[in-house]
Amino acid sequence: MSNGFVTKFRVFAESIKLSHSIFALPFALAAAFLAADGVPPALLLLKIVIACVAARTSAMAFNRWLDADIDAKNPRTENRAIPAGALSRSFMAAATIISAAGFVATAWWINDLAFRLSPIALVVLLGYSWTKRFTSLSHVVLGAALGLSPLGAWIAVRAEFAWEPTLLGLAILFWTAGFDIIYACQDWEFDREAGLFSIPSRFGVRAALWISRLFHVATIGLLTGVAIVGGHGVFFASGIVIVAGLLIYEQSLVRPDDLSRVNVAFFTLNGLVSVVFMASVILQVVV
Repeated sequence: MSNGFVTKFRVFAESIKLSHSIFALPFALAAAFLAADGVPPALLLLKIVIACVAARTSAMAFNRWLDADIDAKNPRTENRAIPAGALSRSFMAAATIISAAGFVATAWWINDLAFRLSPIALVVLLGYSWTKRFTSLSHVVLGAALGLSPLGAWIAVRAEFAWEPTLLGLAILFWTAGFDIIYACQDWEFDREAGLFSIPSRFGVRAALWISRLFHVATIGLLTGVAIVGGHGVFFASGIVIVAGLLIYEQSLVRPDDLSRVNVAFFTLNGLVSVVFMASVILQVVV
């Protein structure tokens, strides 16, 4: 493997924030444990991991390809791989196609229902990148994209729909939309000038942060619904309490007049939210 390819892959992985797979992947694995009511087969867990990473990679590569011109005009994003000249748009397009094909192939490897639903999932995943051009609800669409992960994992294990993963998917929708609103507060002025749509650019930062808080309250309510529907006990409940505490702390880090800690709120705490929830589910179903 040439040094050039390794360097390009590193640039690509950084550009699409491959490490941020930790946001949705733990929820998918948690749903797999819930569906199996124990430890799922190792091979099936591997398939779920591959599907999640491939799906997210296709979505992020497509986003970077589609938004290259916008990124070049935004001071916060002008150093991303394509505007900076580190990667070409054709490279990102190829990465999108390859990873999307890998996702569909993995879905076929999992089971027939997962395979038949995979194109619908891709429409949501890739479609999100267009939404900022015409609706302020783009954050909700992003949430829906990540919220598909527990549904997909449940289908991978049981090949059927159910209320439990649906409620969990909705919880992830509001959790994701809530933290994406916080992140978008950084660009509210640029978005207005560029004619892009977001909740901060439409309502202002102060109102947007309140909407984000309401979304995170809905997250805790929906996670509680999962616990009730599934009849889960103390470990699951403890996970919800810790997640609630993390979200309260996340919200406390950002204020309309001080967005300096957005990255801590967005990256660090949300990674902890997903890992804590996964750990509580695994403890609940295994112990």
